[in-house]
Amino acid sequence: MNNFIVFTGGPGSGKTTVIEALRRQGYCCAPETGRKVIQEQVKQNGTAFPWLDKIAFRDEMVRMELANFNDYRDKPETVFFDRSILDCLGYSLLEALPTPKKLEELCEELTYRKRVFVFPPWQEIFENDAERKQDFEEAVRTYEVMVGVYERSGYRLIEVPRLTVEERIGFILGHIQIR
Repeated sequence: MNNFIVFTGGPGSGKTTVIEALRRQGYCCAPETGRKVIQEQVKQNGTAFPWLDKIAFRDEMVRMELANFNDYRDKPETVFFDRSILDCLGYSLLEALPTPKKLEELCEELTYRKRVFVFPPWQEIFENDAERKQDFEEAVRTYEVMVGVYERSGYRLIEVPRLTVEERIGFILGHIQIR
């Protein structure tokens, strides 16, 4: 989908902050599924947590990414995605999980704009919270895995510079020619 813009990278690099700022400006934005899975599992007293059952966590993210894609499929305007189905594949590789054939098929079927914005690790803004328990070194490894997954899948990565949120938004909108 040429109007589906993806943000990827490691945790704690500012993706969600930029997505939320874009949402406040009136842009259509899909939520990040990993955080949503954790929040739902807490409410349901579930077990699909990355620190408890990595495969169940990944599978829930896949389910939600597919739902995200389908929910926005008919939107004519630009939609910003806080990660994509490819991040589920990246998570599988990062955690050395078996990769289901269905996930590989979904990574080929669900297409996004070929220019993806990658947020590099940024230690000065990195923080842990109730849903993010990784340390900074794991954030760097996650970034490296995501870069590899997207590049191997034929996407062109545009690194988002370490700037203020407003400047990052200007950089992104300038690259996709939205004012």
